Amino acid sequence: MLDLGHQVLVTAREKDVAVPLLEKLGIPHQVLSRQRSGLGLAVEMLQRTTKLASIARRFRPDAMTGIMGPSIAVAGRLLKIPAVIFYDTEFATQTNWFAYPLATAVCTPDCYRAKVRGNHITYAGYHELAYLHPNRFAPDAMKLATFGVRAEEPYFVVRFVSWEAIHDRKEVALTLAQKRSLVEFLRSRGRVIITSEAPLPTDLQALRATGPVEDVHHLLAFARLMVGESATMSSEAAVLGTPAVFIATTGRGYTDDQETRYGLVRHFKDREFDAALTCIERLVESDSLAVRSRQARGALLRDKIDVTQWMVDFLVSRFTR
Repeated sequence: MLDLGHQVLVTAREKDVAVPLLEKLGIPHQVLSRQRSGLGLAVEMLQRTTKLASIARRFRPDAMTGIMGPSIAVAGRLLKIPAVIFYDTEFATQTNWFAYPLATAVCTPDCYRAKVRGNHITYAGYHELAYLHPNRFAPDAMKLATFGVRAEEPYFVVRFVSWEAIHDRKEVALTLAQKRSLVEFLRSRGRVIITSEAPLPTDLQALRATGPVEDVHHLLAFARLMVGESATMSSEAAVLGTPAVFIATTGRGYTDDQETRYGLVRHFKDREFDAALTCIERLVESDSLAVRSRQARGALLRDKIDVTQWMVDFLVSRFTR
């Protein structure tokens, strides 16, 4: 957008690695709020919306856009500024119920399987193809050294999440015993590198990724397998051609699409942990896994679009003067 001569103002929420990433990438931004849990989520939502409305009143953008976007939907409606929501999580029913009708447009992947109350627009892609499409990202094996990994070394990426988002209330996290069992199994087949939102016990903490957060997708691209509780990281792995085993109570339309159409994600519910381990063992022992995954990624990229280009074209054509 900047290259096209537009002005852009970025706001952010202090959650996980969002702000450190903006700082590492040199993107100027204003922090609206810090993630809270429980009843604090409502207080934070009010704080975030109020501050965003104040910023937007001064900046007067042609449009506001963001992921999920209850704050931009409310602020946009109050200030009569178009608000474009991008989202891909069907079971976030509370926020979707009130945010979607307030938005000017709700943009989802075409594999999104929930009903949208509002102006629903679909595109042939996933969020992760906004930043991991080959037009946007090229995996670099030289970056592995910052994680202490050699390109020829077999390794696995494991992701644990905090389950603190409002839509995570139905989720059942892996138990500590299950996490240890998973890591122990993978360590018998290669190196394990863990990324985790949640605190880790001492024995697992020793396996936590130590490289720069902005380089984690290079790490993911060369892994033999990604395993964990994160739908987003499973999808990131899939679009990079790394097979993923996603273990969580709830699925997503996009991970289902990546599983049924391309075989790049395998989703297991929390109660199916033993079946997930069996699947992991089968994948790890397959001699053809890497070849099949590259072929599947090629098919995926032929079917899907550069989401960043689609977003820019949509916003410029619909909302700029």
